[in-house]
Amino acid sequence: MSDASELPIETDVQTVAAMQRSRDKFVLLDVREEDEYALTKIEGSRLIPMSQLQLRLGELEEFRDQRIVVHCHHGGRSMQVTQALRNIGFRNVQNMAGGIDQWSQQIDPTVARY
Repeated sequence: MSDASELPIETDVQTVAAMQRSRDKFVLLDVREEDEYALTKIEGSRLIPMSQLQLRLGELEEFRDQRIVVHCHHGGRSMQVTQALRNIGFRNVQNMAGGIDQWSQQIDPTVARY
């Protein structure tokens, strides 16, 4: 893989799905709220709501040097979290453009839309 600092800030749902299929080692970080996660989720994702990020940042420390793909409903909150994590030295962080809504439309229609 190229130098971590060269990773684009965004990736698309097709790339993330391909990473899952090939069993790439990465963290799929869901930053939606708990009630949204209870409605529907992407299999294998880890929930840390954006509203709890400051309190739970330590849970991500072991993944500081790994690839982290952040997603939310449509991509707004996850982009904020992606930028925040990059600003504190997490260099392998990317936003999943379109969020879980796009995932539902393009990758897995069993993931409910809301």
